[in-house]
Amino acid sequence: MTVTADAAAVKPNIRVVLGGLMIAMMLAMLDNMIVSTALPRIVGEFGGLNHFTWVVTAYVLGSTVSTPIWGKLGDLYGRKTVFLISIAIFLVGSALCGMSGSDMLGGPSDGMMELIAFRAVQGLGAGGLMVGVMAIIGDLVPPRERGRYQGMIAGIMAIAMVAGPLAGGFITDHLSWRWAFYVNLPLGGVALLLLATRMHLPKYRTEHRIDWVGAALLSIGITAIVLVTTWGGNEYAWASTPILGLAALAVVSLVAFALVERRVAEPILPLSLFANRNFAVISVIGFLLGFAMFGAMNFLPLFQQSVQGASATNSGLLLLPLMFGMLVVSIVVGRTITKTGRYRAFPIIGGIVMTAGMALLTLLDVETSKVESSLYMVVLGVGMGFLMQTSMLIAQNSVEQKDLGAASGAATFFRSIGGSFGISLFGAIFANRLADSAIGAQLGEGGGSGVDPAALQGLPPAQRLPMLAALADAIGGVFIWAVPFAVAVAVLAWFIKEIPLRGLGEPPAAVGTPEEQAETALASPPLR
Repeated sequence: MTVTADAAAVKPNIRVVLGGLMIAMMLAMLDNMIVSTALPRIVGEFGGLNHFTWVVTAYVLGSTVSTPIWGKLGDLYGRKTVFLISIAIFLVGSALCGMSGSDMLGGPSDGMMELIAFRAVQGLGAGGLMVGVMAIIGDLVPPRERGRYQGMIAGIMAIAMVAGPLAGGFITDHLSWRWAFYVNLPLGGVALLLLATRMHLPKYRTEHRIDWVGAALLSIGITAIVLVTTWGGNEYAWASTPILGLAALAVVSLVAFALVERRVAEPILPLSLFANRNFAVISVIGFLLGFAMFGAMNFLPLFQQSVQGASATNSGLLLLPLMFGMLVVSIVVGRTITKTGRYRAFPIIGGIVMTAGMALLTLLDVETSKVESSLYMVVLGVGMGFLMQTSMLIAQNSVEQKDLGAASGAATFFRSIGGSFGISLFGAIFANRLADSAIGAQLGEGGGSGVDPAALQGLPPAQRLPMLAALADAIGGVFIWAVPFAVAVAVLAWFIKEIPLRGLGEPPAAVGTPEEQAETALASPPLR
C-alpha cells in the first residue's frame, strides 16, 4: 500500500468537510426515528397493518447487511467515491419512499409493498453513511487528534436521538407523511455537493479484488440473524421451525464465511484483525454496549408514556437528560484524549458508570417522579459518553490504514447486531414478566404492545394503578437484566492495552507479550 497524498495537504479541509459529514451522519441517525413517528399515518393510508413492521425491518436489514461491505469497498476503491455513492443511494431510496403508492409508481394498492422495498434501498445507502463518516475521519485525522472530532460526531448522534421524534411529530401533524422522506433530499443534496467539491482525502493504492462469495455469505448470515431477532417471540415462537431454521442458516453461512475469508486475497472482513488483542476486545465490548444500551433504551419511552403519562413528543424531550450527559462527556473525553493521548481509563469508567445507571433504572416504579428518572438517565448518558466514540477510536488505532474501513465497518456492525439481540431479548423478558403479572392478560397480547398510553391514563384509578404497577415492574425487570451486560463491558475494558495513538499513515503499535505478537504476525497475511 502506498500513500499518494500528503496528510498535510488534506488537513485544512477538515473543518469544511466536517459539516458535510455531520449532515450525512444526521441523515442516517434521524431517518428511522422520524419514520417511526409517521408509521401510524402510513398504515392509515395504505392499510397492510400486518406488514407495517417491515417498514422498519427492511431498513435495518439493508443497513446492517451493507455496513461491513461498504467499509471494505472504501478500503479498495477510495472512501470519497464510495461514500458519495452511498449518499446518492440513500437519497434515491428516500425519494422513492416518498413517492410510494403515488400515481407515479402504480397507485395506492401497491403502496405498502413499494415502501418496504424502497426502505431496503434506503437502508443500503444508510449503511455506507455511518461507516463512511468514521472511516473518513480516520483518513483525515491521526488517532491522537481524532477523539475531538469523533466526540463531535457522538454529539450529533445524541441530538438526532432527541430531534428525531420531535421532527417526526411535527412533519406528521403539519405536513404529509411523505415529507418524512423528502426532508432528506435538500439536506443530503447539500452534503453531497459539499463533500464532492471540498473533500480531498489521501489516496491509498490496494489490489482491487472484491470477495463476492464472502459478501454473499455474510449478507445471508446477517439477514438470518436480524430476522431471528426481529421475529423471535413476536411473529413466531423461539422454538418454532422458521426461527430454528433461520438460526441454522445463520450458523452455516457464517462458518462458511469464516472459511472463505481465510483463503481470499481481499477478505470483506479480514479475520486477522481479531488476532489483535485490542481489536478483539473492543469488538466484544461494542456488541455488549449495543446489547445493553439499545435494548434497554427501547423501554424508556414506554415507561414515560405509559407509566408517567407523557405524550409521544414529550417523551422525546424527557430523554434530553440522557442525551445531555452523553453529549457533554463525549466532547470532553474526545478533547482529553487529543490533549493527553491516553484513553484506556475511559472505557473502564464508562462501563462502571453505565452499570450504575442501569442499576438506578431498576428502581423505576409508579412512584418515580420525572426528576428522579431524569437523574437516572443522566448517569446512564454519562456512561455512554465515555464509551461511544472511544470504542471506535480504539478499533481504528488497532489496525493498519489499509484496513481502516473494514475495522470501522466491523465496529459499527457489532454494535448494531448487539442492539438487535438486546431489543429482542429484553422484549421477551418484558413480555414474560408482564404475562406473569396478575393483570397481564388485561394489558393485551404481545407483551403489552397493544396498550394505548392515552387510553390507559383515562381509566379509573382502581383499574389504572394495578396496570401501571405491572408495566413499571416489567420495565424494571428489563434493566435488571441489562446490568450484567454493563458489568461485562467494565470487566472486558480492563483487558485493553494502552498503545500509543499513532500519526497519520503510521502502522499500529504492537500489543501484548512477544509471544502474543508472534502469534499475531503468524495469523496476519503478508502485506500486498
